[in-house]
Amino acid sequence: MIRVLLVDDQPLIRSAFRALLDMEEDIEVVGEAADGGQGVALAAELLPDIAMVDVQMPGVDGIEATRRIAADPALSGVHVVILTNYGLDEYVFEALRAGAAGFLVKDVHPEDFLHSVRVAARGDALLAPSITRRLIDRYVARPPAPGAGSRSRLGELTNREREAVTLVAQGISNDEIAARMVISPLTAKTHVNRAMTKLGARDRAQLVVFAYESGLVSPARHGL
Repeated sequence: MIRVLLVDDQPLIRSAFRALLDMEEDIEVVGEAADGGQGVALAAELLPDIAMVDVQMPGVDGIEATRRIAADPALSGVHVVILTNYGLDEYVFEALRAGAAGFLVKDVHPEDFLHSVRVAARGDALLAPSITRRLIDRYVARPPAPGAGSRSRLGELTNREREAVTLVAQGISNDEIAARMVISPLTAKTHVNRAMTKLGARDRAQLVVFAYESGLVSPARHGL
């Protein structure tokens, strides 16, 4: 059973998502919160598999709520999925930096919404390749200057792990990574997972952020 916490200041939105999720036999909505502060408290109390958090709320917003959840070791199993009305708005990349596993636009088709919940619960590629590419197109064209700390952590990766992270940052799947590196999909997934472990990344979204902030890849290199 996939346990979901809904955090949104709009009751109508919460009700719509709950109605959709409650129709599924393998998904259970375990709680609702109307603001980020209450959402963090309920995440600690209920330990859901997924916290679906609106990015813009009064008081504690979605970014700060994500940061608090990601910073708590006791909540390491809680995957935060950011909800937004505007797609790739200015807050999304900051939310990924804060520790969000991915994001969904609120007008997503119901079948895509349910698929995303199941993908997030597995801890798999929480940013679909198409979404990662859009993220890169919109935000990484103007990244911050590479930090010395991020650059030094590159030394923790093997050459093959660096190559895998570079490909993750291009928004491609493990199968595509395997084809590019001429290895099996299982080996590709192993390289990605080991890189995540060494870098302390919660998921692939964090690898995308790291790849650009460390200077491992750059928009110019991919013609963005």
